[in-house]
Amino acid sequence: MSVFISILIFLTILIVVILIHELGHFITAKRSKVKVEELALGFPPRILSFKRGETIYSLNLIPIGGFCRMAGEDDPDVPNGLGQKRVRTRLLVLGAGSLFMLLFPIILLPLAYMIPMERPVEDGGIQVVSVAEGSPAELAGIETGDIILEINGEEVKTSDDAKQIIEANIGEEVTLLISRDDNLLSTTLIPRTDEETPEGEEAIGIGMGPVTENRAYPPWKAIPKGLGDYWQLLVASKDAFASLIAGEVPLRDAVAGPIGIAQMTGEVAALGAWPLIQLTALISASLAVVNLLPIPGLDGGRIVFVIIEGIRRGKRVSAKKEGMIHLIGLVILMMLVVLVSYNDILRLIRGEGFIQ
Repeated sequence: MSVFISILIFLTILIVVILIHELGHFITAKRSKVKVEELALGFPPRILSFKRGETIYSLNLIPIGGFCRMAGEDDPDVPNGLGQKRVRTRLLVLGAGSLFMLLFPIILLPLAYMIPMERPVEDGGIQVVSVAEGSPAELAGIETGDIILEINGEEVKTSDDAKQIIEANIGEEVTLLISRDDNLLSTTLIPRTDEETPEGEEAIGIGMGPVTENRAYPPWKAIPKGLGDYWQLLVASKDAFASLIAGEVPLRDAVAGPIGIAQMTGEVAALGAWPLIQLTALISASLAVVNLLPIPGLDGGRIVFVIIEGIRRGKRVSAKKEGMIHLIGLVILMMLVVLVSYNDILRLIRGEGFIQ
């Protein structure tokens, strides 16, 4: 997939997620009688805009962000401003952007199950998606489309299962039970050592992927399937974060900036529509959690100041002091983005990808 197409797909996903986020702020602000001065997609310079009622709706040139500018965000003296509202109302408005992003996959994934597309079959096993010329697999008669059921008598359900068994038997004969056109076949081969394996190939010379099917599901099946996938996504994200905190995964391998996410998007898009939809759900949920972190400059940082005000029974931190803290936070965040992007560029130079 070309770099241009990868970037285009990445920007499309980003724009959708940003729009969901800003609509969360916008809708809750409007329902709370807060004056919204501008709802913008992208950052200035402005491309086009129109005004309806008290709000300007704008489309801007830089497509990596957006904003919902409300009156009196830090000033309680502005009429119909956010600063005039009660603590719980401001918490709702500030947190609604992330809440909408967390809710978005709950709609996206079930809807995707109602649309015909290629998806992995649950417990369907693994399928051979490619066979390298001259490899042990080709010499053993394995063909693209074969379904691997067992290796050395052990049932395999995922590519990781197969790789573990194969790696444990490097240089030794292994027996594969495969299904081809509903017929069971058995064949033997010897996995190659690292020295014998050409660069970019596996020990037996096949590419593996899940068995897929092209179908749509009725709503009563699509909804529980979509919600189940979202739950698994959240659990996997939690486990990955726990591994990062425990130091089991290097920070540079676990964190990606805009460049890295664009690269990942291109790799995932090459696998099909369904993996891309899952990645969109992951990006939406991940950005929601990050945005709620108590870091100055993010919604979570602003929420902290509102909570402090509530604890202090309405005594606010001065707008000047709060604004300075948020500015410092934004500068630090931008520095982190630059550092992460530098690592993303190094990854590209080394020719490394996210999908092994």
